[in-house]
Amino acid sequence: MIEHDVLDAGLGDADDDDFDEAVEAVDAQLPENRYLDRELSWLAFNRRVLELAEDPTQPTLERANFLAIFASNLDEFFMVRVAGLQRRIVTGLALPTNVGRAPLDVLADISAEAHRLQLRHAAAWTEQVRPALAEAGIEVVSWEELDDAERERLSEYFQAQVFPVLMPLAVDPAHPFPYISGLSLNLAIRVRNARSGRQEFARLKVPPMLPRLVQIPSARGTARYLPLEELIANHLGDLFPGMEVLDHHAFRLTRNEDVTIEEDETENLIQALEAELLRRRFGPPIRLEITDDMDEVTLDLLLSELDITEQEVYRLPGPLDLRGLFDLSRIDRPDLRYPPHVPKTAVAFQPPEHNRRADVFAAIRKADVLVHHPYESFATSVQAFLEQAAKDPHVLAIKQTLYRTSGDSPIVQALIDAAESGKQVLALVEVKARFDEAANIVWARKLEKAGVHVVYGLVGLKTHCKLALVIREEDGVLRHYSHVGTGNYNPKTSRIYEDLGLFTVDNEVGRDLTRLFNELSGYAIEKKFKRLLVAPLHLRKGLIRLIDKERRHALAGKRAGIRIKVNSMVDEQIIDALYRASQAGVPVEVWVRGICSLKPGVPGLSENITVRSILGRYLEHSRIFAFDNGGDPQVYIGSADMMHRNLDRRVEALVRVSAAGQIAELTTLFDLAMSPGTSSWHLGPDGEWTRHSTSDSGKALVDLQEKTMATVQRRRRARAVR
Repeated sequence: MIEHDVLDAGLGDADDDDFDEAVEAVDAQLPENRYLDRELSWLAFNRRVLELAEDPTQPTLERANFLAIFASNLDEFFMVRVAGLQRRIVTGLALPTNVGRAPLDVLADISAEAHRLQLRHAAAWTEQVRPALAEAGIEVVSWEELDDAERERLSEYFQAQVFPVLMPLAVDPAHPFPYISGLSLNLAIRVRNARSGRQEFARLKVPPMLPRLVQIPSARGTARYLPLEELIANHLGDLFPGMEVLDHHAFRLTRNEDVTIEEDETENLIQALEAELLRRRFGPPIRLEITDDMDEVTLDLLLSELDITEQEVYRLPGPLDLRGLFDLSRIDRPDLRYPPHVPKTAVAFQPPEHNRRADVFAAIRKADVLVHHPYESFATSVQAFLEQAAKDPHVLAIKQTLYRTSGDSPIVQALIDAAESGKQVLALVEVKARFDEAANIVWARKLEKAGVHVVYGLVGLKTHCKLALVIREEDGVLRHYSHVGTGNYNPKTSRIYEDLGLFTVDNEVGRDLTRLFNELSGYAIEKKFKRLLVAPLHLRKGLIRLIDKERRHALAGKRAGIRIKVNSMVDEQIIDALYRASQAGVPVEVWVRGICSLKPGVPGLSENITVRSILGRYLEHSRIFAFDNGGDPQVYIGSADMMHRNLDRRVEALVRVSAAGQIAELTTLFDLAMSPGTSSWHLGPDGEWTRHSTSDSGKALVDLQEKTMATVQRRRRARAVR
């Protein structure tokens, strides 16, 4: 047997061809039907979100929020995944899916499951969450439920705030059918001319800039809300004077909003992207949602004018577009939410004295620092690191990747401050980050005006890695302060996304990042690194080698084990490597938030593989790759999910965690996640996810996120006592 050791992730060796041939020979022995369909697996993920909304033990306003998240997730799924399938079918480029099925068949499966889920979603609102809110004193009511005084006050609001911005559009020989924008909520209205008796059709867009839920002035001691479309629908007579309003129905259209840019044929990426963003608004329709009471005459008109098929129609009980429930987040009812949690400053970054700022660089010089957001503060770690670097006269240069950031980002401001103070600053802004393209263009131009060197990555690749490098002069020597994270440099999402970040002054990491930044701002990607695994050139192969090493340890009777935490597990080569490890007796534990195409628990294939999923108040976002390595663990964290796009079409980076205490911390986190006493979803070999949230006696199982909060608090208190 040929040995294929991983030498600190310097993985491009002469025996690559032998290794690939050995892998192909083993793969030929694996069964053909060994993957789960990725699209249906994504829908199963959103079903888990829906199950949280249906859970009466969750705080009531949080349940409403989960309903809104489900709706928002499904919109993006249609705009990107379903749109992509349809585009490939239309262009003749459709290939079989990861389970070997024709895209047309997969679209039919998606349609059937999405119909079931949307009906279940609507029922969760009308039958469970809405009554629970009402019981708590928050009512979302219909026009019929209002008394005369409430109707009068709402009519005054309509005339003053709503009527002036409405734009009814008639459809007749002189007025062609209007353009329907994606995700807009609309009313289809049929009216009759009192003089001629002729029936006409009109479309009215519900203004998106107004609150979706209109608060009703009430003396009842409860918070009462009326959907905006109901308010408008009950004042249509004001919009069509002299006409008889016969009928009205709500509808909503989803369009293909994916962006495709041929970068190798484009001289100016920013200009091309701006043009493509304009074209996005006019993408072809892919889903039509209508209320279940819509008549066939109105539906036939919409089908004809929008050029959409019956399969793409989703007939639902109202109200449509439950993203509007996000509006309820404004309600000041902490008793109906998760208990407040304030992120704590990581122990290493706590100032030695109260009312003094910590010296972030001094803390990192003492030892590598691993931070865990949102349990530990982003503001007093990542943000403080960059703000201190911007002000420090000994700092000569800052280099950073920006994938998504917030509109008022102190991170961007720190880079601007650093550039204006004369430091060399490089910002790699990924303008192709989906649905953040326009915002990233704005920030890129603002950075350029401040003197920051802004680059947009490599042609054909998205730069998804989360890296920051600070070069500081200390006693005549340049020192590298590095940060490698699993999440975006975004202060807002850092409060709701679970992520990890490693700070280090390790020279190997510093040199790795220096080379990687030079290659990102230049042309090619460096093929060898010491403590990094980098995609697209060698991350997949590096992980497969690490997995295969565990397989060989197991065959040799040595300790072996694999633990992987990702958002998505789809890549077939990685999955096959895990199957081979399982067949050799390696215990494999996969902790996945979203899609999982791996089938666990299949006799003879994956009986040693366990898959869990955890959803809750925070979005599990970190990526961890841990290998027992015969008792000498190798653990990586970073930005990469196990998907083709991450491993083949993105620049991703994993960094090896070397400190024993930090490896132990990540091991403890994994132990908790995989424990049968922890609330989670378990994946079966048939692709079904089963929720385990209570014990056999009915007692609630441990909530991993609450437990982690308590652990961080205890660690902080222990430091304070010392």
